[in-house]
Amino acid sequence: MNPLIHELFQKSRFLSQEANNTLKKHNLFASQWSVLYCIQRHKEMTLTQIWRYLNVEAPTITRTVNRLAELGWIEICSGKDRREKVVKLSQQALEQFPVINSAMMEFEDRMVVGLTDEEEKQLLKLLQKIR
Repeated sequence: MNPLIHELFQKSRFLSQEANNTLKKHNLFASQWSVLYCIQRHKEMTLTQIWRYLNVEAPTITRTVNRLAELGWIEICSGKDRREKVVKLSQQALEQFPVINSAMMEFEDRMVVGLTDEEEKQLLKLLQKIR
């Protein structure tokens, strides 16, 4: 295995675990937060838009969205036709989003504390080159 890919896998798992630890007090997981954050940025989205944006399989997004709806984080509405589902944040999510987002921003700052601003920009550019 390429040592770079191995390190990326290791860091990805570490980041997911640490994000889950940060989100635990809000009764969320990193995968759920990704969906909430995505919806918040776009105001409302169809399920198709979400799975394409997050590069996650459709059934996974459907399960996550349904669970978030059960927990009261999002509202699911009908789209242009019967099959299309549009989701948006619930009032509960809108009220709690700033607190959770702040906790996640602190988490992100902790994760890159060892990098200079220039190194962070360089790493981002390099990761974007991976196909």
